[in-house]
Amino acid sequence: MRVSVASAAVIGLAATAVAIDPLVIKGSKWFNSKSGDQFFAKGVDYQPDITSTNQIRDPLADKAGCTRDLPFLKDLGVNAIRVYQTEAFGNHDDCMNMLADAGIYVMLDLSTPTETINRDSPSFDADLLGYYQSKIDTFSKYDNVFAFLAGNEVANSANNTDSAAYVKAAIRDTRAYIKKKGLNIPVGYATNDDGDIRWQQQAYFDCGSSDEQAEFYGLNLYEYCGEDATFETSGYADVVKNFTNWDVPVILTEYGCNAIRPRTFPEIKSIYGSDMTDVFSGGFVYEYVEESNKYGLVDVSGKSGSKTEDYTNFKKALAATNPKGVSMKSYSASGKQQSCPKVGKQYSWLASSDLPPTPSNATCECMMKSLSCVSKTTEMPTSNGDLKTFGEDVGNIFGQVCADIDCGDVSGDASTGKYGKYSFCNAIQRVSWVMNAWYESQRGVDGSCDFNGFASTTKPELSNDSTCSDQKDSSSNSDSKDGKDGSEETGSETSSASTVTTLSVSAVFAIVATMLF
Repeated sequence: MRVSVASAAVIGLAATAVAIDPLVIKGSKWFNSKSGDQFFAKGVDYQPDITSTNQIRDPLADKAGCTRDLPFLKDLGVNAIRVYQTEAFGNHDDCMNMLADAGIYVMLDLSTPTETINRDSPSFDADLLGYYQSKIDTFSKYDNVFAFLAGNEVANSANNTDSAAYVKAAIRDTRAYIKKKGLNIPVGYATNDDGDIRWQQQAYFDCGSSDEQAEFYGLNLYEYCGEDATFETSGYADVVKNFTNWDVPVILTEYGCNAIRPRTFPEIKSIYGSDMTDVFSGGFVYEYVEESNKYGLVDVSGKSGSKTEDYTNFKKALAATNPKGVSMKSYSASGKQQSCPKVGKQYSWLASSDLPPTPSNATCECMMKSLSCVSKTTEMPTSNGDLKTFGEDVGNIFGQVCADIDCGDVSGDASTGKYGKYSFCNAIQRVSWVMNAWYESQRGVDGSCDFNGFASTTKPELSNDSTCSDQKDSSSNSDSKDGKDGSEETGSETSSASTVTTLSVSAVFAIVATMLF
C-alpha cells in the first residue's frame, strides 16, 4: 500500500494491497523503485462496458468482472492496464489486489466522458478539481497505480487548442495535491497524433514551470497498419525522432491499427525493440474487450469471455519481445525541456503559457454571499432531461446578458492568458453572477431578476465581493502558480466532498452537447 512517510508508522502492517514494488520516474524513463530495473509497459487498454445501478462504468469496483478477466490478462503476459473510467466510491480492493498479485500495474484516467474538460467550451472549476482529487484519494493507496492521466485527446484540432491551457492547469493542481499528500505518482496527458498540432501539443505540455509540466506524455497512435508496413513507412520512425532527447517518459497510451484484419501487431517488435526502447516506455494496445469497433482481444458476455483472433496474435507478438533497458543507477538523465509554442491562429495554437488560476470553492462561495439575484437552482439536476433544460437555460442567460454587459469576471481567454476572478466557479455560481450583474445594471427594477423563473432575489450577506479573492479553501496549494486574472491570486484547492452532488461546468456542457448533437 502506497502511503506518505508520515503515515507509514501509523499504518504499519495494516496494508490493504498485495505487495508490489512501486514504479518511479528518473529523467525520461520509468524504473522499479526496488530493483532499479527499467520498466516497459506491456499493457492493454481495459474498459469492460460495466454499467452499475449508479450508471457509472467502474470495472475496478466489479469483483466478478475482475475475476473473469484476470486469467486472460495473465495469459496474455501483460504487466499493465490503462483504465479510462473509475469512480471514487465503491470498493476497489479486490480488483486492485488481484492485479497487484499478478504483477499488473494500473494507469488511471482522472476524467470520465462527463467529468472532463470540454474541448468546445473549456473550463476547469472547483468541482472538477474536487472530483479529480477524490479519485486520487481513493486510488493513491495502491502501489500498483503508477500514473494518472489528466486528460485524453481534449484538444484534437487547431481551433480548440485553447482547451490545452485548462488541461495543463489540471495537471498543475493535481500534481500539487499529490505532492501535498506526500506521494509520488506522476500526472500526464494522452493525445491523438494530429499532424497539424502534433509538435505544438508535445512542446506545450513539456514547457514552462516545472510544477506545470506533464510528468509523462502519452500518445494514441494508430499508424502502423498491417504486415506490409515498416517502422519507417508507418511514420513510427518520425514519431520516435520527434521525442528523442525528451526530458520526461513517453508512452503509447493506445496503439493497434485495425484497418487490416485480423491484426498481427507487427509494430510490437519496434515498440519493444531497438527501434523505440531508447525513447518510449512501451505502450497499451487498444483494447481488451470486443465492441462494435472490432478492436477487442476478448469477447465478454456476462461472467465469461472468449478469445478473439486478435488475442492469439497479440499474445504471440508480445511473447516474442524482451526489451532491453538500463539500470536506474547507471542512467543519467540528459533530456531537454521544450520551449512553449507561439500562440496565434497562424501557428495553429491558441493556448497561452499563462494558465487558469487554481480553483477555490471558498472564493466562489464568498462571491455568492455578495449577490442580490441568484439562481433558484442550488444543486445540479441529476436526470438527463433536467440537465439538458438547465444547460439550455444557462446558455441563453449568458448569451442574453453578456451581449450587453462585460462578463469578464466569470470568463477566461486561454489565448491571451487572461482569466476572470470567478472563471473557475461552477455553473450555478457563474450564472448567478451573470444574472446579478444584469439585475444591478437595471437598478433592481421589477422583473429584472426573473429570467423566466430561473432566478430570484435574496438578501446578500456581504455588501460587496472585495474580500472574496483572498479566500482560500482549507487545503490550500500555497506553492502552485496561478494564471493572470487582474485580481489577487487564489492559490487553493477544493474539498473533494462537493463532487458527490455537483457537476462541473464542463460536465454540464458535455452532457448537454451529447444530448443535443
